[in-house]
Amino acid sequence: MEKRQCGTTGLALSALGFGCWAFGGGAYWGEDHDQKDVDKLVRYAFDNGMTYFDTAEAYNEGRSEESLGLAVKDLPRDEVIIGSKVLPGNCYPDMLIEHCEASLKRLGLDYMDLYMIHWPLTPLAISAFGSAETAANPPAQDDAFATLIRLKEQGKIKHIGVSNFGVKFLEEAAETGAVVAANQVVYSLLYRGIEHELLPYSAKKGIGVISYMTLIQGILADLWPTIVDIPDKQRRLRLFDSRNCAAARHGESGADEEVAQALDDIRAIVKETGITMADLALKWAIAAEGMICVLAGTRSLKNLARNIEAANEPLDTAIKSRLDTVTDALKVKLGPSMDIFEGAHRDRCNVREADGPSGNRAVV
Repeated sequence: MEKRQCGTTGLALSALGFGCWAFGGGAYWGEDHDQKDVDKLVRYAFDNGMTYFDTAEAYNEGRSEESLGLAVKDLPRDEVIIGSKVLPGNCYPDMLIEHCEASLKRLGLDYMDLYMIHWPLTPLAISAFGSAETAANPPAQDDAFATLIRLKEQGKIKHIGVSNFGVKFLEEAAETGAVVAANQVVYSLLYRGIEHELLPYSAKKGIGVISYMTLIQGILADLWPTIVDIPDKQRRLRLFDSRNCAAARHGESGADEEVAQALDDIRAIVKETGITMADLALKWAIAAEGMICVLAGTRSLKNLARNIEAANEPLDTAIKSRLDTVTDALKVKLGPSMDIFEGAHRDRCNVREADGPSGNRAVV
């Protein structure tokens, strides 16, 4: 599988990475968890060229890290790339060191290849996960990134990364003197907000872009025939009218009409090409200019094999162009906002503080 470099940092990631959020079981993904199944998935992925595995301390209360650590213990350490994330409210210097060491312990590793701040160090982002007191007194950027630099110097992490950082927050991170190797963000055929500003900026600055939610949790796997059939967990996204979903917190009217039309047009391309919607979505994201790594998580060996096959077969440029065209109206409607869960006025990737309520506590 193709390996792609994150600027001049020396960090190289497989074009397709394994999103490990579901590892370890939990309320969000279902309690079922069999470590033997995880071991098989990780081994198969590695043997077929997937070298990047992505997790976070917040995923299933640390169980994702523990499960991934068990799964990679017999793989050659210098060939496996492990990335994890720390919540922004845990980024005060002493606390950040403790949380990094706790993640390393759960992973069973001496170092992490990529250690990311999960969301910007802002009152708005922290309020979704932490206490009101922490949100009112967020960790200082200079202190947090200085601590990451120290952890890198100590050999506990190889590369500093961030997740869900818009251009403004990336600029602030750069001012601390830290070299940010990668930024993990939402990117999908149905959610192209990063194309407006973030992708061009990242290419200019040599910051690797890692995408997540490429299949929008099954919507681009064509699991549901109409928008009405989509479960609330997926319909809470900015794509859809919040008035039709009690779980939504973004408070916007969404883009139901544009989403439905885009899905119909993509289905027509599926019929013409014989390529499944999920494969088209993965191939399209991997083919995006400036994209370093596309994450895809699965608990099915069959689906993993299909994902790998799709990643290894480049998308025809004419099909890529058609997919761009049929989702352009949706891209315009949703604009440059990067946060798929919140309204544009509360875009945690770009807004420091915002007026207006957020209805439900964040999951991501």
